[in-house]
Amino acid sequence: MSLLYETQDEFGVIRVFDDGKYRVLSFAEGDEQSRVQIKNPHVLQHEYTQAMLLALMDRTPKRACVLGLGGGALVHALAKVVSGIHVTAVELRPEIVAIAEEFFKLPKSKRIDVVTQDAIEFAANNKSKKFDILFTDLYQHFGMDNRVATHSFLEDAKKQIKEGGMLVLNCWEEHQYQHDLKASLKEMFNTVTGLNTGCGNWVVFATNQPHDLNFKQQRDECDRLSQQLGFPLSKWLNRLEEVH
Repeated sequence: MSLLYETQDEFGVIRVFDDGKYRVLSFAEGDEQSRVQIKNPHVLQHEYTQAMLLALMDRTPKRACVLGLGGGALVHALAKVVSGIHVTAVELRPEIVAIAEEFFKLPKSKRIDVVTQDAIEFAANNKSKKFDILFTDLYQHFGMDNRVATHSFLEDAKKQIKEGGMLVLNCWEEHQYQHDLKASLKEMFNTVTGLNTGCGNWVVFATNQPHDLNFKQQRDECDRLSQQLGFPLSKWLNRLEEVH
């Protein structure tokens, strides 16, 4: 891949790479923060982002929030697949927002809002309408923002979602052994499931209003969504299990 653009802000170096087919956002050597297919930017390339969209199974959210914009891959997918959805993306770094717009074709729409703010502060202080789904994808060059795994953040995040809404967390795989995190999630939500992507991430789904689909119906729903998303969702359904 060739280097297309490079800049730096107070948090570190930001690079954009391109090979004609894919465009990659990177914060550190060997790191891929975002990867999009240039011709089909809504088709998610990173496995953990694919897994996060199991949240759409038997749900048609009107409002979603993505904490951590990156190249905007999740925003692309949600805007493409969920008709009429309103997406709020929260990004700490103004330079990232500019790069997502210029190099990653971030959709321009009245239904897409980009807020430049610390996502943890946004969760604590936002007073807009509540969301049907709240996604967290908060990573920097050093790795995941560990504030996501705290009781206080989870409390704030829960307040940002509707009564029957869902919280989707992208964590490191070692977080599946973090008892405090799991205890906080189970204290706040009556249904908590998760999956190990097999590539370093643990994706968690927490809700008080789970679907009532049987396994065949779940597979049928995943097949339907897969047609729209452009990747097989059922492989992630097979890994999903209850968090104990």
